[in-house]
Amino acid sequence: MSEETKIKEQASTQKAEWKRFFNYQWVVKNIPFFFFLAALTVLYIYNGHYADKMARDISSTEKNIKELEYDYKTIESEVIFRSKASELEKVVEPLGLKELTKPPVKLVDDSTVASDQPQP
Repeated sequence: MSEETKIKEQASTQKAEWKRFFNYQWVVKNIPFFFFLAALTVLYIYNGHYADKMARDISSTEKNIKELEYDYKTIESEVIFRSKASELEKVVEPLGLKELTKPPVKLVDDSTVASDQPQP
C-alpha cells in the first residue's frame, strides 16, 4: 500500500469514529443533557440582562440621591441665612416687633415672697 491509501484509510476511520458518536441513539440518550445545557444558557443570558438592569437602577438611584443632597444643602443654607438675627429683625419689623435695648425686668409678687419666708 502506498502512503496515500494509508492516509485515506485513517481519514475514513476517523470519520467513522465521529459518526459513531453522533448516531440517533446517542442523540436520543443525551436529550436531557441538551435541555439542561439550554436551560443553563437561558439562565446565563437572563442573569446578564438582570445585572445590566440592576446597574442602571443603581446609577439612577445614585443620581437622584445626589440631586436630593444638593436640594437639602440649598434649603439648609437658606434656613441658616434666614435665622440670623439681622434677617429676623427685617422680617418682624412690619409686625411692630423690635429688638430689646434694655435688659428684661424681673417682676416679683410680694405675697409670694412673704409666704416663702418662715414666720417666727
